Amino acid sequence: MSEGRRFRAVSARLAVALVFLATAGLALAQEMSAEGVPPPKDTIFARKILMGAIDMNMDEIETMLAPGGKVEAADAVEHADTISIMLMSFPHMFPPSTNQWQPNVDRDPATDTVASPDVWRNFADFYQRAQTASKLALDASHAKHGTEFRALIGQLRAACNSCHATYMKAE
Repeated sequence: MSEGRRFRAVSARLAVALVFLATAGLALAQEMSAEGVPPPKDTIFARKILMGAIDMNMDEIETMLAPGGKVEAADAVEHADTISIMLMSFPHMFPPSTNQWQPNVDRDPATDTVASPDVWRNFADFYQRAQTASKLALDASHAKHGTEFRALIGQLRAACNSCHATYMKAE
């Protein structure tokens, strides 16, 4: 991808995100509790957006690394660095008020959680897993060779899958 195309693509994504955040911020300001805390469903929605962005960046990297894929080194590094930053923030999107998973209910895919109550029972482990995954992504962004990058991304995928298997309800 040319530098100009990449800049336009990133700019377009940022513009969409800013519009979304601006409108979400207005709705959020109207619904804040007396303590200034957003409603749990807004926080759940925000963390789903963050997880979606992490997933999008992983998809971009894995597409580059797939057979027949073309690795654009600058893009791969940027995606890995972005994932690292997002994963560093991710566990902070799980305040106790968002521990709302219930079995056998119709879920709103945007605002109902799929996080297992085990997240809050074992929060230290959950937090450590996110930090470990963040470090793997950071290390990948600093990799000096393609083989090192590929290996670290493989470890990152395994870390993500393991965390999902442990802390995500798949009802």
